[in-house]
Amino acid sequence: MSVHGLPTEKMSPVEEVMLIFLYGYLPSPPVSTTPSLCCAAAAADKADRVSRLPDNLLRRVVSLLPAKDGARTTVLSSRWRGIWRSAPTVLVDTHLLPSGHGERRPARACAASRTATAAVSAALESHPGPFPFVSLTCSFMMDGGTHSGLLARWFQLLATKGVDELVFVNRSWPPSRGLPLPSSLFSCASLCRLFIGAWVFPDTAALPRRAAFPNLRHLVLACVAIKDYDLEFVLAASPVLEILTVTGSLTPLRARLTSHSLRCVQLCLSTLEEVAVVDAPSLERLFIYKNWNERHGLSNVKTTVKIGHAPKLRVLGYLEPGVHLLQISNTIIQAGTKASMHTTVPSVQMLAVQLQFAFCSEVEMLPSFLRCFPSVETLVVESRAHRETLINLNFKIWQQASPIECVQSHLKTLAFHELQGKHNEFAFLKFIAENARRLERMFILIKNELSYTERQVVAAGVGSLYCANWASRDCNVQYKISSLPVGCSTWSLPRGSDLFLDDPFEAFREE
Repeated sequence: MSVHGLPTEKMSPVEEVMLIFLYGYLPSPPVSTTPSLCCAAAAADKADRVSRLPDNLLRRVVSLLPAKDGARTTVLSSRWRGIWRSAPTVLVDTHLLPSGHGERRPARACAASRTATAAVSAALESHPGPFPFVSLTCSFMMDGGTHSGLLARWFQLLATKGVDELVFVNRSWPPSRGLPLPSSLFSCASLCRLFIGAWVFPDTAALPRRAAFPNLRHLVLACVAIKDYDLEFVLAASPVLEILTVTGSLTPLRARLTSHSLRCVQLCLSTLEEVAVVDAPSLERLFIYKNWNERHGLSNVKTTVKIGHAPKLRVLGYLEPGVHLLQISNTIIQAGTKASMHTTVPSVQMLAVQLQFAFCSEVEMLPSFLRCFPSVETLVVESRAHRETLINLNFKIWQQASPIECVQSHLKTLAFHELQGKHNEFAFLKFIAENARRLERMFILIKNELSYTERQVVAAGVGSLYCANWASRDCNVQYKISSLPVGCSTWSLPRGSDLFLDDPFEAFREE
């Protein structure tokens, strides 16, 4: 947290996790203040060969410099005077912090943050644009006339001068009672990628219907207070949006996904009352991670996950039998629900689930969940830790389970994370081993914080697994002690949004 300049003594554990996700997902700027340069020219050669380059190449050189360094080239000679103003400029406010401060964001509103804010205003006013990348993450903006006017002016300049990628994070915390973003955000028609962090989202109810993001392809809303209808408005106003990430939502959400362009949706660390894929014909990936209903007193309320029209949905996770109420079309999936054309999503090939194997109510739902996805080839199972004392164990859940099509006919890879040595864990692994005829790889991560007795139980369970009657004679089984922090997953927001990465869960290896 100190790397990002956050005062950890004022943060609750939940807020710390939310902000770790926020700052860990910030895009890296395409320029650096500490480049590694190498000059092959002879020391005796004093000729200024760079200045002899044509203007278009000089503009290219200047566009690869931080804004402060690019502006300094104007004093080199008359040859350079107009180059910076005619070149696209990358604007990053951490590059504008006072000397000696480095790029470490201030932990509180102070002279350093005010200097960076003033420098941003000067750069936006003086440079005609365009701005291919703008990252503003140092300012402390709070509700009030001065900051409201400044914010409106910034967005007016960004809209008129053109910005392709914008990262805009407010340092004031918590943001739910702070300064809302101006509605002029929607006038930035050139935006292709937008990252909003720690802000109150503008009220879209009063916006004209012509307000839109016609070129926006990637949207991240992190630690943002946003209403259901605002999210629906954004989807309707973004006709080419492909990637949507909502992390650490500060208000409860009912996320209804209707978009013909969306390919990837990530919803994590949020209070989700409902996730409904209504009409998303291009959707390929849906990630739901760590729903936190208890933050708003909804600990007994399950999140309804509805999958309607999503014919290209290939990757889905993390489904949680203890947290999610799964609905396929108009059918709510319950323990014992039979597979039919109305209760299955045959497009899904990669599925991730999280559950507490200590509780039979969750384990009993797992077969029904698996039957909903008959074409799964890669299955990721994360065993969640628990503290409650067990009082009901059903030793015959998997012996009594009816055939599961994906296990018998399609499953090739099983990744089991955080094995704790519970009987229900080994019963499930044995079921997979004895029924998955096409299984090629089984990768098991063993929890790294086990007592001596628990390690003995794990060793005995592993021995019994080797003695099982394996349906696939060619399966490669690997065991490894997990090095993941408690409660973490191999999936991450960057992996999930990388559409070129075939396995966002890193199912068969741990970094």
